[in-house]
Amino acid sequence: MWYMIYAEDVADSLDIRMAARPAHLKRIQTLVDDGRILVAGPTPAVDNEDPGAAGFTGSLIIAQFDSLEDATAWANTDPYVEAGVFKSVIVKPYKKVLP
Repeated sequence: MWYMIYAEDVADSLDIRMAARPAHLKRIQTLVDDGRILVAGPTPAVDNEDPGAAGFTGSLIIAQFDSLEDATAWANTDPYVEAGVFKSVIVKPYKKVLP
């Protein structure tokens, strides 16, 4: 089943986010390689794909896992969590309808 992982950043997260980014992306790449990612990316702090120094306010991942427990466990061990980038993480089942 698909699961939505939405995380909100702590204030002024850009420096710690960038430091943890290679490990974060490497971990997500395993889901990509397994064909388990629907979409993944950050939410810019301003209305621009490249927010520059404004940074990001969070991240969204929609991926396949065997259960809500598996998705939650995966989300809670993300390098961004371990580095302190996120102040909160929400994991919920997701039903893809369109397209």
